[in-house]
Amino acid sequence: MTPTKPSYLIVGAGVFGVSTAYHLLKKYPDASVTLVDRDAFDAETRVAASWDWNKVVRADYDDFVYCQLALEAQDIFETDPLWKPYFTKTGVYWMCRSDYAQDVIKNHQKLGRGDDISAVPVAEARKLYGGLFDNADYSDVKEVLINKSSGWAAAGDALRAVTREAIKLGLKYVTAQVATLQFDNSGNCRGVKTTSGDILTASKVILCTGAYTSKLLEFSAASSGLKDLVAGDRIVAGGITTGMRKVEDPEEYKKFAAMPVGFQGYSAEVGGFIGSLPPTPDTHEMKWWGQTIFKNTREVLPGRFISMPPSEPDYSQWKVSKALKQDIRNATKVFYGKETDSWKLDKHRICWDAFTTSGDFIISPHSAAKGLYVATCGSFHGYKFFPVLGKYILQMLEGDLSPELTEKWAWDRVRPDSMLNPEFPRAEMKDLLDTVARL
Repeated sequence: MTPTKPSYLIVGAGVFGVSTAYHLLKKYPDASVTLVDRDAFDAETRVAASWDWNKVVRADYDDFVYCQLALEAQDIFETDPLWKPYFTKTGVYWMCRSDYAQDVIKNHQKLGRGDDISAVPVAEARKLYGGLFDNADYSDVKEVLINKSSGWAAAGDALRAVTREAIKLGLKYVTAQVATLQFDNSGNCRGVKTTSGDILTASKVILCTGAYTSKLLEFSAASSGLKDLVAGDRIVAGGITTGMRKVEDPEEYKKFAAMPVGFQGYSAEVGGFIGSLPPTPDTHEMKWWGQTIFKNTREVLPGRFISMPPSEPDYSQWKVSKALKQDIRNATKVFYGKETDSWKLDKHRICWDAFTTSGDFIISPHSAAKGLYVATCGSFHGYKFFPVLGKYILQMLEGDLSPELTEKWAWDRVRPDSMLNPEFPRAEMKDLLDTVARL
C-alpha cells in the first residue's frame, strides 16, 4: 500500500505562516498545503503583526544565533528577485547605553562578515548624516553603533508578494476565523474548526497564530478536554503603538529621505528600545514605535486569565488612547528634540504579537498532541527573518532542526525571568486607556 502523503494546515498568514507555506511548496511542489487566516492576504488592513507599512531589516544582534540567522535573511532580502524589490538599505544609527555595539561587532567578526559596521563616539556620531540626530537624547549613551548594511522593508507589500508566489506554487488560501483545534479519539490533532462551523483537516497542523495563540489553545483545551494544550506562561500577547507623520515640505523630505533607521537602546530597568524609520518614498511618511509594551489580561474562560488582543475583529488596532499617542510623541522627541513640537502625527496603530520571556521564537512540536506544531512568538523582532523562517520551520517538522535551535525554540524549556528582557510586556492596557468622564 502506498503511504499517504502528509498534508499541511497552517493557521496564520503572517511571516511565520507564509514563509512556511512558501518553503514547503518550494521543496515539495505536489504537497497539499492550506493556509487559513481571518483576513484576506490582500486586505487593505490586517491584524497580523507582519502587516505594516514598513519593518526594520537588520542583523544587529548581540545574540549570536539571531545575528547569524538575520544575516542569512538579510542577504536574501538584498539579492533574491522575490524579496529585493521590498528592501531598502539605509543603515542603522543605534544609540547604545551598554556594550551592545561591541557585542554586535564581535558577532559579525566571528562570522567573517565584511559589513561596514563600527562603534562611533557620541561627539563624532552627532555630526553624521548632516547632524540629523544632533538633538537626540544622548543621556547615558556610551557610543553609537553604525551598520550601513541594515535597512527596512515594505512589510505589507512583501507579505502580499510572497503569499501570491506561494499561491502560484499551489497554496490553498482560506479566509476564515479559526475557533478551535480538532482531535481524533487518540488525541492527535487532525485539523481546525472555523467560527462558521467548517472543518479543515490535515495530518500536520502548524500554529503560526501570533498574539491569538494563547486564546486559541485555551478554547481548544476546553473543547477537547486536553488540558495540557494551554500555553500557560510560555506565551504572552503584547501590544505596542506605532505612529506616522507625513513629511509635506519637499526640502524637509530631502533632509530625512537618506536617513538611517534610528534606535534608542535602553536597559531592562528602563524599558524597550525605541525606533525611528525613514520616510517612505511613495507617501513620505516617517514612522516610530513607542517604548510602552503592554498586556491585555482578560478572563478568556471562567477562571482562566490570559493576555490577548481585544475581542473586536480588528483587535481595535486603530483605537489608540491619548497615553499611547503620547508614547509616540515622546519617541519623536528622543530622536529629534524640540523640532518635533510642531509635527502632526497622522496615523496611530496598535500592533499585537506573541512574546516569550527570553524573546526567543517557539518553533516546536506541541508536547500535548501529535500532529500539532507551534511556530510563532516573533516578540516584535520576527519580521526580518521572513525569508528564512519557513526553512527552519520545515526542518523542525522533519526532525532536522539543529540541537541548538531545537533547544532554543522548544515548547517545553526553562525560560529566564521576564525582568531581564527590556522588550517583554509589563504594562496593562486597561491602565493606558482614556478615562471616560461620568456625567
